[in-house]
Amino acid sequence: MQLSGKHAFVTGGGSGIGLAIAQALADNGAHVTITGRRQQVLDRVATDQITGLAMDVRDESDVRQVMSQAVQAHGPIQICVANAGIAEGRALHKTDMAFWRNIMATNLDGAFLTIREAMNSMVQTDWGRVITVSSIAGVRGLKGASAYTASKHGLIGLTRALSEDYMGKPYTFNALCPGYVDTNIVAQNTTSIAERTGISTDEARNLMIKANRHQRLIAPDEVATAALWLCLPGSQSVNGQSIEIAGGQI
Repeated sequence: MQLSGKHAFVTGGGSGIGLAIAQALADNGAHVTITGRRQQVLDRVATDQITGLAMDVRDESDVRQVMSQAVQAHGPIQICVANAGIAEGRALHKTDMAFWRNIMATNLDGAFLTIREAMNSMVQTDWGRVITVSSIAGVRGLKGASAYTASKHGLIGLTRALSEDYMGKPYTFNALCPGYVDTNIVAQNTTSIAERTGISTDEARNLMIKANRHQRLIAPDEVATAALWLCLPGSQSVNGQSIEIAGGQI
């Protein structure tokens, strides 16, 4: 229970990687506020240690209001996990501004707003951890997903810049960069890839499995364990890093 008394805030916490991180933090004593766009999804996973609040990370006023509500209820945010994101691919000539802006608004703008508002209370404390959930697409180009790739590269850049801004202070900023994780996003992309390319869903799923160097999908708990480690004693000198969780060298 090394995180007892800490308030963690996890966006996109109703399922997948976000939920796994929230549960790991709660199991170690933190009270965790999770957010997502559908309250009913959050309610299904809420516990005494996990509170769900509906929030759209693309909406600045909503982010401000909900995060203020969370601070009033559970104290300063000392662990901020900017996890909310969407993963969709589209060929360049089919990428219109609406598609581009929605990817950026969710994956990059949403993380910026979440971190900015979290820091308002975190800087009033003597300890804090900010973790962004980027992707292997944040460290290399992902074919057929230029908008997604750009957003995840931007997220790593934001994380690194903030680590410099707060250098020497008791707050760290790190990005997790998973490969393909066994979540609903992979299931959705399996269908999308199959429809776009004309291959079977099994073949589409195998494309993602083979993209991970160890030839299997990553479990959400593997990403959650890395996030938890960044919040525990002994990790305080890990700052401004992009940590690849992909089964091998990229």
